[in-house]
Amino acid sequence: MRILQIVPSISLVYGGPSQMVLGLSKALASQGVEVTVLTTDSNGDIGQPPLDVPLDKPVQQDGYQVRYFHCSPFQRYKFSLDLLRWLWIHSREFHLAHIHALFSPVSTAAATIARQRQLPYLLRPLGTLDPADLQKKWALKQLYGFLLERPNLAGAAGIHFTSQQEAKISERFGTLTKDIVIPLGVTPPKELPMGEARAKWKIPAQRPLLLFMSRIDPKKGLNLLIPALERLLCEGVDFHFVLAGANPQDPAYENLIREQIKNSPLSSNTAIAGFVDGNLKQTLLQEADLFVLPSYYENFGIAVAEAMVAATPVLISDQVHIWENVSDADAGWVCACEVDALTQCLQEALADNGEQKRRGSNARDYALRNYSWNAIAQRMIEAYQDVQAEVATN
Repeated sequence: MRILQIVPSISLVYGGPSQMVLGLSKALASQGVEVTVLTTDSNGDIGQPPLDVPLDKPVQQDGYQVRYFHCSPFQRYKFSLDLLRWLWIHSREFHLAHIHALFSPVSTAAATIARQRQLPYLLRPLGTLDPADLQKKWALKQLYGFLLERPNLAGAAGIHFTSQQEAKISERFGTLTKDIVIPLGVTPPKELPMGEARAKWKIPAQRPLLLFMSRIDPKKGLNLLIPALERLLCEGVDFHFVLAGANPQDPAYENLIREQIKNSPLSSNTAIAGFVDGNLKQTLLQEADLFVLPSYYENFGIAVAEAMVAATPVLISDQVHIWENVSDADAGWVCACEVDALTQCLQEALADNGEQKRRGSNARDYALRNYSWNAIAQRMIEAYQDVQAEVATN
């Protein structure tokens, strides 16, 4: 089976949703699927240098190949005419395309080409069909959606959602395309020496480490978390907060959050880590006593799954769409998107270290059973085969 994975960028700066394509491709390749990833060299917003990668040449890694194309003429929107030309010429060499991201010009155009070239394709919206996300630039998205994405959704062999709740609430622009619900995968962390993260930010061993690790974006609920943590401090609750993440596409908001914390009572109890990756990221996830993400909407929450597989209990809002899995597995705490509810939940979670460890163990067990890449790849291959069978009978 020869599969195309098409994604606007796989640069680290775009976070988990883009990086997921690499984990999926590696897992598919390990089970005998021939995978080619088509992407651009985009590496952040305007002014940032592109990725230093070979262009329009196969780059072999982990059993699959990546083809990078120069981001031009619209760098801000991760667009590439060269990628689209390649797809038009080579589309019939593949059995299926898995296209990641809607409302992204290169993905929109790729789906249009796949339809015209009769290449079956799946669409993964990455949360862009969530009504809350559609409220941003509402008029433009409605126009874009009905004119460009509606025919792509209607022509898709399926829409890949990562949770049942994402599928349930997503806007379809009047289409009736088949839902394929398969979560994202995570890789169990390698064993690393404990204490390095605490040493780096001078966090005492006995002080609870509370970790936020995600893109610094208004939807992530930091306007709930910061006042909730300030209340805890006023009530004498001891903890150290690590804020890990960045937003290369909206540095103004990131700077606003930094200044807010700097001028807050939280400043002496907070480490602002910026973007973290590699061993430092894994160390933080493993050393944290509690991972918190009170997002207003989150189609899956790959960072939540990464914390879970590291045996760290999670505290998430009920708008992170795997909250029911977390609740059913007793793998953490779930609250409403309100400061009072979040404060109360944090108090409960930070009060009992034994309970943190128990729920962290549950979290790891659940993640290993349900979010392992091997299991995800098997389910994805079955979905691809179902699409091929449907195409063959039509």
